[in-house]
Amino acid sequence: MKLLQVDSSVLGTNSVSRQLTAEIAAEWRAAHPGTTVEYLDLAVDTPNHFNADALGIKAGLQAEPTEAQRRENALSERLVSQFLAADVIVVGAPLYNFSVPSQLKAWIDRLAQAGRTFKYTEKGPVGLAGGKTVIVASTRGGMYSTSDAGNAMEHQESYLKTVFGFFGITDVRIVRAEGLAMGEAPKAAALAAARSDIALAAGTAANQDRATLAA
Repeated sequence: MKLLQVDSSVLGTNSVSRQLTAEIAAEWRAAHPGTTVEYLDLAVDTPNHFNADALGIKAGLQAEPTEAQRRENALSERLVSQFLAADVIVVGAPLYNFSVPSQLKAWIDRLAQAGRTFKYTEKGPVGLAGGKTVIVASTRGGMYSTSDAGNAMEHQESYLKTVFGFFGITDVRIVRAEGLAMGEAPKAAALAAARSDIALAAGTAANQDRATLAA
């Protein structure tokens, strides 16, 4: 079994999402001996934002790809191949300005490739990357899950569930720590709740019915 651990926080050692992804990966390995882990730090190894070269658009009647197109296509191929090779993907996703970090969005843009992670049919799009488990370490300074207004403001967990679902992945598990910037007591409570969710999402995952877990 292969696990891909992906971090996107720009806070380095001060990042709670990085702390949680490390704990999730460790818990998964403890529960699933023999799991190999590959690590991707999007704050350090950040893909270029999606552009015309990444799409492979040719200039005019040009028959051969440009050097820039070859470079961008090679990057996209490396990232999508790494993603498709993983059985479990652990994603650190802090809430930045109501959404995910731009580094994480840039990675997802590279994964969204017709013929690799999805395809279009006469009945609509079909995901091609099913059978995987995604565990999202969701971190938030404020509280969003406890009110309709908060849920309407967040485009982090909702976006990730949508895009991974579009890829055909139905097993998306959320480990959430929110209220992290609201004082020491709320932060401690958030971390305790997240660690309880880690035990469910990773430690007992072999016994789950592969239904989506929510924190």
